[in-house]
Amino acid sequence: MGIVTAALVTGAVLVVATVAGLVWRAHTGRVTDVSGRAESELTGLLGFVSGPAPAEPGTAATLLQFSTDHCAACGPTRRVLGRVASEHDGVTHLDINLTPYPELARRLNIMQTPTTFLFDGAGRVRGRIGGAPRLPELLSALTPILEADHVHS
Repeated sequence: MGIVTAALVTGAVLVVATVAGLVWRAHTGRVTDVSGRAESELTGLLGFVSGPAPAEPGTAATLLQFSTDHCAACGPTRRVLGRVASEHDGVTHLDINLTPYPELARRLNIMQTPTTFLFDGAGRVRGRIGGAPRLPELLSALTPILEADHVHS
């Protein structure tokens, strides 16, 4: 392969990698609406984990984080979600380590950790976040759930 061909191939690989990275970055941390997915009902997910449930779900909303043993972003995400839960009445943050549950990761199509599901007070999934959540988007998705809970209280 000549030097010009090698330079063109290298340039093409860099362009493709840059575009792929920008697309991935644009979608990471954003709340995706996944309402109505029956396989994501909160009670079913908590029942899948062997032993006692990690904690009780929130009465208004639950932030269910999926982590793994070797996840660099899971600790900071845990702190952010814990803080959000502590600042809002009726909101609980739960964290499930997926390492012993690879079948659960496959079932929920979890391709990265952290992945967080946002549930309303009735245990219905209302959103999904792949990667570390973007706080403004998380709060924006949580607000209507809390307002609906307040109206029904």
